[in-house]
Amino acid sequence: MRILLVEDDISLGETILAWLRLDQHAVDWVQRGDSAHTALQTHHYDCVLLDRGLPGLSGDALLATLRAAGNHVPVILITAFNALADRVEGLDLGADDYLVKPFELEEMSARIRAAVRRSANQVSNELAHAGIVLNLETRQASLEGRPVALTAREYHVLYALMLRKNSIVTRAQIEETLYGWGDEVESNAIEVYIHNLRKKLGSDSIVTVRGLGYRLKNDGG
Repeated sequence: MRILLVEDDISLGETILAWLRLDQHAVDWVQRGDSAHTALQTHHYDCVLLDRGLPGLSGDALLATLRAAGNHVPVILITAFNALADRVEGLDLGADDYLVKPFELEEMSARIRAAVRRSANQVSNELAHAGIVLNLETRQASLEGRPVALTAREYHVLYALMLRKNSIVTRAQIEETLYGWGDEVESNAIEVYIHNLRKKLGSDSIVTVRGLGYRLKNDGG
């Protein structure tokens, strides 16, 4: 999962960044609202953690601009404003959720999962397709009820495929899920992860669509 963190408090930003990366997310961190606007125009994110009080462009203005442009990326506001009127205002602007500082990092992770789940119209923390089940909370995978051990990178590749289980997923979309700014992308990394997943889930589990990308095999065969 790729997350955009928009927070100008250096200490808090470093703490959140370390936590999310420990949780194996790809994270881009910016400290200005105008920088976040540029990032959102050039990259796909699964979720945005957005401070309301930012230099350059306020979090509220950025959120309003996103929604006016039809961008429905899940946005969780993170702010010190705790009054009921502040929370209502943030949600009415189009936020999916609201975290009041200080907050527990475990709760933040749970709210990210919930926001992404709602965005994908999921009703649980599990993605399922063709006998494969992926638990987004525990990061555990199974095939026909049997546990399958995945590396962190393999998990995220499978997550990208299962999130779009009825569509072709391009190499670029997978890379967007795996890598943040500054991460080194090896030329054949995606092919290696796909190869490893096929070994663990079945040689026909992932179909290569030549010139386009990859997709999961059809459910039922």
